Amino acid sequence: MSHIKGWTLFLDRDGVINRRLPGDYVKIWPQFEFLPGVLPAIAAFSPLFKHIIVVTNQQGIGKRLMDEAQLADIHRRLKETVAAAGGRIDAIYFCPHLSADNCTCRKPNPGMALQAQVDFPDIDFTKSVMAGDTASDIQFGLNLDMTTACIGNEDTAPGRRIIASIAWLIWRKLG
Repeated sequence: MSHIKGWTLFLDRDGVINRRLPGDYVKIWPQFEFLPGVLPAIAAFSPLFKHIIVVTNQQGIGKRLMDEAQLADIHRRLKETVAAAGGRIDAIYFCPHLSADNCTCRKPNPGMALQAQVDFPDIDFTKSVMAGDTASDIQFGLNLDMTTACIGNEDTAPGRRIIASIAWLIWRKLG
């Protein structure tokens, strides 16, 4: 199966790939819980998208509740688990800053996507989908002229919602 005309899939992490911890942060791997259906959804999209990129705000680092080594371990295991399920994640970008820092990398600002484009120069934001569960995720995509998919409540079959939302968007753009 060929890639969808060079399209890139950008995914938020917490609330899209894994369960959010209300009032807390995923600081170590045992706290990371894949949402139901997400692993097969990523596997289904892997042959379709040229790049699959995760972009995630992680201000738990800025709050000193965790460090970058802990986050790197979580992301390494995330990629390994996705690969073992037949999928792939090409890169994970994170913003460690506090929301009050007003940095350029924290969503909805474009810094993480711009870094992804440096690392993968063939990324075309007009041929990209941003799937997220918050207004900040959607604004991030809109700021870069991406097609956006708001995934919604994480408790209602997220894997199926990701597949349905993105399939509909692709059909609308390419159909």
